[in-house]
Order: sequence, then C-alpha cells, then structure tokens
Amino acid sequence: MPKFEETPRSMAISMLDSVIIGGKLLSELTASKSFLSLTAPDRARAQRLALETLRGLERIDRVLAKFLQKKPPHKVHNILRLSAVEICRGSQAHGVVNEAVNLVGRENKFSHFKGLVNAVLRKVAEKGPEHWASLRASRMPDWLRGPLSEAYSKETVSEFEKVQFKTPPVDLTMKHPEQASQVAEALGGQVMLGQSVRLSNAGQISKLAGFKTGDWWVQDVAAAVPVRLLKKLEGKTALDLCAAPGGKTLQLSAAGAQVTAVDISERRLKLLEENLRRTGLKANVEAIDAFELTTKMYDVIILDAPCSATGTIRRHPDLPYAKDGTEFGALIDLQERLLNHALTLLAPEGRLVYCTCSLLPDEGEVQVETVLEQNTDFEVDPEMFEFAYVQSEWFIENLGLRMRPDYLAFQGGMDGFFVSVLRRKA
Repeated sequence: MPKFEETPRSMAISMLDSVIIGGKLLSELTASKSFLSLTAPDRARAQRLALETLRGLERIDRVLAKFLQKKPPHKVHNILRLSAVEICRGSQAHGVVNEAVNLVGRENKFSHFKGLVNAVLRKVAEKGPEHWASLRASRMPDWLRGPLSEAYSKETVSEFEKVQFKTPPVDLTMKHPEQASQVAEALGGQVMLGQSVRLSNAGQISKLAGFKTGDWWVQDVAAAVPVRLLKKLEGKTALDLCAAPGGKTLQLSAAGAQVTAVDISERRLKLLEENLRRTGLKANVEAIDAFELTTKMYDVIILDAPCSATGTIRRHPDLPYAKDGTEFGALIDLQERLLNHALTLLAPEGRLVYCTCSLLPDEGEVQVETVLEQNTDFEVDPEMFEFAYVQSEWFIENLGLRMRPDYLAFQGGMDGFFVSVLRRKA
C-alpha cells in the first residue's frame, strides 16, 4: 500500500478509529510519532476535528441515519461522521466532500464506498445542518448515563450534556493571583470564581501574552479551587501526590510552599517540569509510587486521586467511548488506599485535600464518609466552608464541595470535581 501524506482530516479519522474502535484515549494518541510529525497548526486542527466529532457523535449519527440504509464499515463510518460534523457546523461542503472521497479511496478494500460517501455527504450538505440544529445535545453512553442519573437525576444529567456538547473555554491560573483582573483585561477574558481567567476564544495558547514569561498556566477553574481552600501556605511543607500534570503543584509553589510533587508516571511529569521551568517556580519532582513514601510528615497534602475523570468530559469527549466503566471498582479501591495512606503522612496540625475530577459520588463524597468512619480522630476542616467564591449550595454539609459541569453553564460551565479538606480533631 502506498504511503499517503497525513492531513489534519486523515489524522483526525485515525484518532476516531483508535478511540471508538480501539478504546484509546486522545491523550495517548497525541503523544504518537505520527501525530507529532504534523506541524503545530495541523496538530491543533486534527485534534479539534476529532474533539468536535466526539462531542457530536450521537447527534451526527442521527443525521446520517436518514441517508444510510445500513452502517458502513467503521473506517468509512468515521469518515462520514467527521465530514458531516464539519458540514453541519458550517464548513464549505465542496472541499469537505472531496477530501472525504479521497480518504475513503486510499484503501482498496474501501474504495468502492467512494460513491456512497459522495452521495451521502451531498445530502447532508442539503438537509443536514437544519436537522443537526434541531437535535438535542449528544447523550453519554448508557454505562455512564445510568449511574449519573441515579446519583443526580435524568434532568440534571441532561444539563451536564448540554454543557459537554459545547467547546469549552480556556481557563488560566495566575502565578500572581492579584493580577487576574489585569490579565483578563489584557487577553479579553473574564475573572472566574475570584481568581481564574477565562478566555472564550483563546487561539494558540503559546502565542498569548504571559505564556513565555510564565505568568499563568492552563487549569480548569474547578481544578484550581482545591488548593485555594487552604490558607497561609508560605513556608509550609507540601506534598502533591499523583501530581501530574501539575497545576496544583504550581499553585502550591506560587503560594510559597516547599513542594514535593510525586507521580508514578515519569512521562506525565515531564509537562510539570516544563511548566516549572516556564514559570520559574520550584518543586522537588519525583517519579515514584505514592505508597513508597513512608517517613516524612507534611503540613499540607494534596491528593487529586486517580479516578474515572467523568467530570472532565467537556474537555475530554473521548472518555465515554474509550472506557466502559469496568475499571470503576479498581479505582475506588485505589482511592481508598491512597487516602488512608496519605493520612499517615500528615503532620499533627496539617491539612489534607482530597479531590477527584469525577461526578460519581462513590469516588468523592462516599470516600470521605468512609475514611472518616475508619479514622475517627479526623474530621472535615470547617474552615473550607468559609470559601466565599463559590455558591453556598455547592457545599455538602460537613462533607465537602461538589462542583458540576452545569454550574456556571452560561459562562461555559466547569469540570466536575469533589473536594474535601481533612484535619485531625482538636
């Protein structure tokens, strides 16, 4: 088979195949040699096309169903899906259709579908955009929608899905939080929850003012809250367990803490080290298993535990298609063990922040309830409920803070997070 030059569309199709058929996450695929061989603009476009298609997958399948008597092979189907999403979102049909026909003709076993692809996409160009606009936001797969509906309600989950369907804004965390208003004005953004800066049309991140000088880093507004619940970090010893990709390590360091950041993944820690260099912040970074830490005691511990990441689907729409929920049990067990282990590393007057970017209560609220039952000399720090930058109804009494995608929906939403601050009882 001849070697074809990769284009943003062909790369996006390969990524869709790997996610939907192969169960891969986009974060794995963007580290591949084939993806990195593209130019930076082409990488950005390929990733955008894949993300847009995954966000609208259920919706575009309903559009295509009107023009398909039966589903074609996966490869051909994904070419149709991506191309139809482009057309329905306003791209010029002529160029999209031509490249789709060329893509399906690259492999001999699919070349006889060229006529089908051409005919279907021309019908999509004629009738698809109106149908697309009339449809509900794409729903999450049943394996995830079911548990979330039980935890919240079907109506609330529908609100989650409306937010997840939209391209999310970019949130920045300031190295110097007092500069948030100044940076927001300079970049045309708005200050969120008193400190983060939200950009609706960020463009290329590395080209923004303040990137090269290390004035900020990208971090969802919800992900920035856990560290902000702590006070007076200057000079404190801090341990960031499961630290990669490192936003919370940067927050701790910027607040004056002496930070040790550990993660089991050496590869994922590279981004943290790059951001430390860019921002000029300091931390002791170690690629080790958290359970290997047994002696030193810390004033502050952050445990952003490995989890289902179901709160991040607005930014990672590949997740519901790359996973199927079978890992939930193992993750919940790991969270419980990590949380209990982290408590053994906490200094007598210390604070432990437990958080997960999950919408599942079993990974958040239930974990805190369980650990307090097992460790009766600990309690939730009442000072966390004094945090004034969130709405009071986001707090769960005597337990923690629950953030959801539908909160701040009119401003772009937020990731789903649960966070609690634990301390020893006086």
